[in-house]
Amino acid sequence: MAQFGSKLSCTPELWNPRESRLNGKSKEAVETNARIEKLLLAVNAAFDSLVSRKVGFDATDVKNYFQGSMETQMTLMKMTDAICDDIKARIGIDRAKGTYPGYHYMRLTLGEFIETKYKVKDLAFGQLTEQFIHDYQAFVTEDKGYAIDTVRHHLAILKKICRIAYKKGYSEKCNFQHFALPRQSERTPRALSRESFERIRDVEIPPYRKTHILARDLFLFACYTGVSYADVVSITDENLYTDDNGALWLKYRRKKNEHRASVKLLPEALALLERYKDQTRETLFPIIHHPNMKRHMKALAALAGIKD
Repeated sequence: MAQFGSKLSCTPELWNPRESRLNGKSKEAVETNARIEKLLLAVNAAFDSLVSRKVGFDATDVKNYFQGSMETQMTLMKMTDAICDDIKARIGIDRAKGTYPGYHYMRLTLGEFIETKYKVKDLAFGQLTEQFIHDYQAFVTEDKGYAIDTVRHHLAILKKICRIAYKKGYSEKCNFQHFALPRQSERTPRALSRESFERIRDVEIPPYRKTHILARDLFLFACYTGVSYADVVSITDENLYTDDNGALWLKYRRKKNEHRASVKLLPEALALLERYKDQTRETLFPIIHHPNMKRHMKALAALAGIKD
């Protein structure tokens, strides 16, 4: 159930609660009943419009669609904030911690673009035109100087926001549905040679550089198991199981796509697990944030004499 005020008033003695109408043929009764009928027609029209979209909705969606004002209806920035808040709330449940920053920074650039271009803080979905997304693309590309992959990510989020708004009944149309995202940059991953791997594995790291040692060990565990960095720093004891032959396996869901994966642990990987075993810590390994991990690995490569 979703309630709203009709903003109508009447003489209490004329109101018939059973019929939800005013009794009699007085001017007040006739005019008020006509306004009630008009409201009911508008609510039914909102309901029919949402039904025609063939997507799920509830009474609150009908109410918001019917009222249709900037104060009650979801707007572009309100919707963006709601999606960002939802992503943040789901971190550790079904969203990785690294997912949120992309949405957060997209929200900042979108707000900046709207204030710069339109001199307002928000826009209704009905105010959006096809030119809007082209202008936004130019803003993040030229004014902000973002790389093509970042631009593509921002535009993809904008399309997602508009798609959700349409499905929920906040927008009359699915804005930018046919807008083609720019192509991703062509990048060929470089394979690490066995010689380079062995250099990193065997490089002498001063004992006081504990974070560098940890970074190297996380890298080695990833190599021994084929597990991504994001998964290495999030696995726990619950991801370990022993088969009938006594071999220890790692069983987890990949953060990138939620696919299940199972890896039999080699002796080298087992040795690393044992080295970092700590009952006071939830994860199997201490966590290093990805930007720091990349920085430490570059330092290790230089220390190991790897130049390519």
